[in-house]
Amino acid sequence: MNIILASSSPRRSEILSQLNLEFEVVPSLFEEGHVDMEPHALAEHFAYMKAMDVFQRHKSKETEETYIIGSDTIVYCQRVMGKPQSDEDAYQMLKTLSNKDHLVISGLCVIQVRTGKAVTMHESTRVWIRELEDREIENYIASREPMDKAGSYAIQGIGSLFIEKIQGCYFNVVGLPVHKLFKIMKEFGVNLI
Repeated sequence: MNIILASSSPRRSEILSQLNLEFEVVPSLFEEGHVDMEPHALAEHFAYMKAMDVFQRHKSKETEETYIIGSDTIVYCQRVMGKPQSDEDAYQMLKTLSNKDHLVISGLCVIQVRTGKAVTMHESTRVWIRELEDREIENYIASREPMDKAGSYAIQGIGSLFIEKIQGCYFNVVGLPVHKLFKIMKEFGVNLI
């Protein structure tokens, strides 16, 4: 069995490696644009489009059983927050999240290459962020950690100092909800354990 991760995210690769899975990384070329959808539908849509992009490029090349995993994570607090486009954008996101709770929603799509069957789900986790001081936000942005993260923070890094508590799947906040991945793979008759 082959697994292809349609993402260049080092965090998603690390999670799959922690599950002791062998996989190939083939980043999706799909570019996210503005789409008017509910947050969970948007995350699922982007995950599907990322997996489908890689599927279209690999469907004729695969001879053994292959599964393509696409994932997309968004932060929702009054609006959808993706990755920051600038330091100012990161600052505004973190100010919005300060002293509030928000949802982290990851869409997950797995495509079985042989059949073209796609299964898509999402996971939501509620995250509470303590009140942030301006200086803390500025220092955090200076670390550059927030610049490629949805919502401008990383729960597994320095950003963990901002988190009061979470309700739901930790791995979802990192970027790949492993329970949902296990569930989807079981639908294909594959047990990851």
